[in-house]
Amino acid sequence: MANLFSSSIGRKFLMSISGLFLILFLIVHLTANSFLILDWAFGTETGQMFNAASHFMATNPLIKVVEPVLALGFAVHIIYSLIISFQNLRARGNQKYQSGNNTQGVEWASKNMLVLGIAIFAFLAIHIYDFYLKMRGYRPWHPAEVEFPFFGLTATGENAYTLVNDTFSHLWVVIVYVIGSVALAFHLAHGFWSAFQTIGWNNTLWLKRLRVISLVIAWIIGGGFSVIAVAQYLFF
Repeated sequence: MANLFSSSIGRKFLMSISGLFLILFLIVHLTANSFLILDWAFGTETGQMFNAASHFMATNPLIKVVEPVLALGFAVHIIYSLIISFQNLRARGNQKYQSGNNTQGVEWASKNMLVLGIAIFAFLAIHIYDFYLKMRGYRPWHPAEVEFPFFGLTATGENAYTLVNDTFSHLWVVIVYVIGSVALAFHLAHGFWSAFQTIGWNNTLWLKRLRVISLVIAWIIGGGFSVIAVAQYLFF
């Protein structure tokens, strides 16, 4: 067990597993955020579907259990990615200046995962500050209460939609979110297939498939978050 935390292979394994777990979270998060624009598609009152989704996330006991696990997943992924990145830099020494970004046959994202990770971390911090801390009562926010359909019934809860809509009414915020989402897409485009390679899916046939799947998942997630932010600014 000690080798799992101290050896290079063990650290990569933990980073890969935590990364795959976080991708599942991103898919769920994107699904919830998609309700920001689905009211228009289904002809319901603007904000109703997102308010229902937010109410579900805030009141579901399972979500409350998952949140600390999610925080742990982020911590493990960030800590071990930093350890591995700095170990690689130290091991390469002056060679990193000789090779730089001119290394042939290596993806741009692979050579810049640390930079992308730092950009994503900054994006995450902004996102938590803008939304999570307010929705959980850690920052001042006084939303009006609204009614919305909820599993065939009518529920009453916070008008979370107004918080998101107001935040994305500022162009600079939208630009920051688009940049963060694009950085996330590049990070996932390499990280997804690389994680499977680390845990053993490294034969030639599967690696080719996983590279394609990585690109699809990466740009669905990164593009999805970008489109939602831009759509809120332009149309809602």
